[in-house]
This record gives sequence, C-alpha cells and structure tokens, in this order.
Amino acid sequence: MPTTEPVITAHSLNKTFYVREKSVTSIRDTVLNFTRLTAQRHEIKALRNINFEVKRGEIVGIIGRNGSGKSTLLNIVLGSMKPDKGSELTTKGRIVRLSLGMGFDPNLTARHNIYVNGSILGLTFKKIGSVFHDIIDFADLADFVDTPLKYYSSGMRMRLAFSVALYAEADVYLMDEIFASVGDESFREKSKRVFQDTFMEGRTILFVSHSLSHIKEFSDRVLLIDRGEQIAFGDPEEVIEIYKERITPNVATK
Repeated sequence: MPTTEPVITAHSLNKTFYVREKSVTSIRDTVLNFTRLTAQRHEIKALRNINFEVKRGEIVGIIGRNGSGKSTLLNIVLGSMKPDKGSELTTKGRIVRLSLGMGFDPNLTARHNIYVNGSILGLTFKKIGSVFHDIIDFADLADFVDTPLKYYSSGMRMRLAFSVALYAEADVYLMDEIFASVGDESFREKSKRVFQDTFMEGRTILFVSHSLSHIKEFSDRVLLIDRGEQIAFGDPEEVIEIYKERITPNVATK
C-alpha cells in the first residue's frame, strides 16, 4: 500500500532543447557566421510546467502519444538529464531505470552478463550468486548459460534481461515499455504475472507504456502528457478516458 511520504516531487518542471536550423560545416563558418548562427538557434519545449508526486509504494503510469516527453521526464527523474533552471524536482533514495538489455555485452556469455547487469542494477555479487539459477530457470536458458549473447535470438536476450531486472534493488524503479519485447506470448504472460504478483508488491514505480490495459491494471495514479504539457494526473480510469477523448481522436484524424 502507498504511504503518504512522497519519494518523487516535481513542481513547475520544464525542459527546453536548443537546436540550430543550419549545420556548421567548418571552423571558418563558425567564426564568420557566429552572430547569424546564434540567431538561427530555436527552442523546443520538451516539457512545460509538469507537476506531480509519487508516494512510497505507489505505482504511477505515464501515458501520451509519441514525442510527448515521457522518456525525457524519466531521464530527468533519473538524473541523466537536467531540467531548466527554476524547475523543482525532489527525489529520495536510489533510483534505477529498468531498460531491458542495458549493459549487456554480446561477446560475453549469459553467465557473465548476469553478473555485469546485476551489478548495474544494484546487486552485490553475493546476491547475484544466490539468485543466479532462479534467473536462468525463469528465462528458460539453462542450456545456453555459457553461450555468448551474440548467438542468442532477440527473444532469448529479452527473456534474460527481464529475468535479471526482476531482482533489481532500488528505492524507485523507472520503466519504459518493459513488456513490449520480452519474448514470445507465453513468456510475456508469465512475466506480467510475476511482475504483478511479486515485483510490484510494496515497490515505488514510475512507468511508461502505450498499453492502456497495462496502465489501468497496474497504476495507482496516471500522468497524461501531450506535446510536453501536463493534461491530467489522477485516477487511472478518469485519466485514460481523457486520453481517449482528447488525444486519440486527434491522432486518428491526422
């Protein structure tokens, strides 16, 4: 059950990217056209006035069409990207982003990749050793544990990545389309059951998904972003309905 303690608080969160309309081809062009190039730089407002909080033990889903700023928001919460000056963001504890396959080396075996990826996700070597066989069994890769990942199919790699991610240790978990490519249909169903019955219990999660059924099923609250602007934040059913009424028709007519 969520507590009243916020572990993520965002207030007036903004992110602006600056892009040049004309590329510079040489140092000479840079020197001769400095003032003109500066004038050609334009702004892209990726996020505008985002306000939300995530309480300890709460699962918050983020929805919005492609290019709305969802992944940018995750990067800012993680700390890998800075928001604009004046933005207020407070986070507590260790934050881990579960991006399936991040840190995997195709030239290493599954055995070695489990230790490398597990370390990235906050596990000690002792902990990895204690759950090693559980990871392999869940991924159904016992016959390929000492095979380099470059010989794995994409489905096998995703099964291994998801299985390692289940044991990540953090205070807050950020997820981006974690069920989108985790193997065949039977493994996806198994993954969702384990995720819901075991992984989610008592954890604080901020996750992005285009699957409205997953958002509705897993979320305590939902944040809707469109073109960088916050449209709604609150009850999953209400926010999903707003998304269907205000966003989806516009997409369909374009």
